[in-house]
This record gives sequence, C-alpha cells and structure tokens, in this order.
Amino acid sequence: MLAYLIRRLLYALPILIGVNVITFALFFIVNTPDDMARMQLGVKRVTPEAIEKWKAERGYDLPLFWNERAEGAEKLTRTIFFTKSVRMFALDFGRADDGRDIAREIRMRMGPSLAIAVPVFVLGLFAAISFALLLVYFRASYLDFAGVVLCVAMMSVSSLFYIIGGQWLVAKVWHLVPISGYAGGLAAGKFIVLPVVISVFAGLGASARWYRTLFLEEAGKDYVRTARAKGLSERLVLFRHVLRNALIPILTGAVVLIPSLFMGSLLIEAFFGIPGLGSYTIDAINAQDFAVVRAMVFIGSALYIVGLLLTDISYTLADPRIRLQ
Repeated sequence: MLAYLIRRLLYALPILIGVNVITFALFFIVNTPDDMARMQLGVKRVTPEAIEKWKAERGYDLPLFWNERAEGAEKLTRTIFFTKSVRMFALDFGRADDGRDIAREIRMRMGPSLAIAVPVFVLGLFAAISFALLLVYFRASYLDFAGVVLCVAMMSVSSLFYIIGGQWLVAKVWHLVPISGYAGGLAAGKFIVLPVVISVFAGLGASARWYRTLFLEEAGKDYVRTARAKGLSERLVLFRHVLRNALIPILTGAVVLIPSLFMGSLLIEAFFGIPGLGSYTIDAINAQDFAVVRAMVFIGSALYIVGLLLTDISYTLADPRIRLQ
C-alpha cells in the first residue's frame, strides 16, 4: 500500500508542476507585469514612475525565469517564477496585490466554505442515491415516469433561479432565515441552512437521473437476475447487490466534488454573502488580483489530484477484487 501511494504521488507531481507552469505562462506571458500594473492603477494614474513603483512593491520588477544580475542560486530564486510559483509548493502563497497575506485569508475563509460544502456533499449524495433507488424500485411505473420528468425539469432550471427564488420566498416572504450574511460559531447555522438546502435541491435532478441510469444498468445484469431467481426480495437485491456493485462509478463521480469542499461554491457564497473561498476567488477576479487567482488555481489542482488518489484507494474498499499493484 505504501509503495502504491508513493508511486501515485510521483505520478501526480509532474501534473501539478505542469498546471503551475501553464498558469504562470497565462498570467505573466500573455499579461506582462506592466499590463497588470496598468489594470490595477487605472487610466488616470498610469505613469511610468507609478508602474515601476507598483511592480517594485509587489516583486514584479524581477526577471521572469533567469536573473542575470544575481549571483549563484539567486539567478533562479530571484525571479518572478520562483517567488510567485515555485514557492506555492511549500504553501507560501505570498501576498495579494492589496497587501494582505493570502495564506491567512485562506485559513480564515476555509471554515465558512466547509460549513456549506460538507453538508451539501453529504446530503446531496444521500438524497440523489435515495431518490434514484426509489425510482428504480418502481421502475416502468407512473411513479418512475413522474420522477424522471421531475428530474429533467429540475435540470432545465438555472441554479440562479433556485438561489433568487429561495432568497425571496424563504428569507424575504416567510422571514425564516436571514437573506445573506454570516456569523461564527453556532450562530452560523441560520445563515447556512438556506444555501445548503438550495444547493442540494439544485443538483438533485441531474445527480438522481445519472444514478438512476447507473442502477438500471446494474439491475439488468445476470447476477441480479440470479439473485431474484433465488427468492431475494427486490429491496435486498437493490441494496445488497445493485448499490454495492455501483459504488465504483459513484466514487468516480464523487471525486469531482472533492475540490469544491475547500474551494467553496462561487455562486452560493457570492449571492449569500458568505466570506468563503468561493467569494474570495470571485472578488479576486473582479479586482484582477492575479496573486490570489493563481493561488486558488494551484490549490484546486492539488485538491483534485488528492481526490483522485483517495478514489483509487477507496476502490479497494468498495470492491475486494481490486488489488493495489
């Protein structure tokens, strides 16, 4: 197991390096430091002196990859690539263009993002699988047909409709919860309950329809017909055989959601005023704060690689026939 984990990590390292290099190229070759300074300073304050001052304050006055003026190892370390990209592998994200420490902001905002993302992940997975199993249990019936129509209808509605409609009905008309904002501790419950419910409901249609298709495919296989021929009830067939053998594709689909547990939901956090990583990324994009955007892209790619590794490990728990080589 240890050798397998080490090998998978070694495979993932070139991917993470490649993402880092591509991200750096997009930010510093397509948009030069001078262009970044002009966008931050605005039209009225753009002068050669102001541009040079802005670059010097943020470390953008260094060469991109190779510093001819430095000596020894500093030819590589005193460059924009090293200070802005390589250091992120040591979780040193530097400072945002407004001077705030990025790592500190991430630590502060991780809690609100997890407070929403973890319940959405768990409840959404449970609700989608349960609804899909219910439709498969009553397959080829009017209930199954109505459930499929409902799933398609839910998929056809934009998530913005659920957010705005939920805020208007639950918060503004019924006054059950605050319409936006956030508080620490136990007081956060009243602020996150509506975003969690809306997120679960908005994703239920697509997830349930996919799981229904998955379960129907398993339900038509030979081992399921054999189980029914032995006299097992349909309920036992679904839970003991169909659900268990469908865990592999379920785990594969769930890995896509792992980065969102930390990165947060961009729309939900923006509309509900949640000070999480999602809203932090949106604010950085609007402010054209490239330092924050680079850090969030790096964290997202690293989390996705970790999710793939966890999925490979969980395969062995879901299916004993799979062995780590």
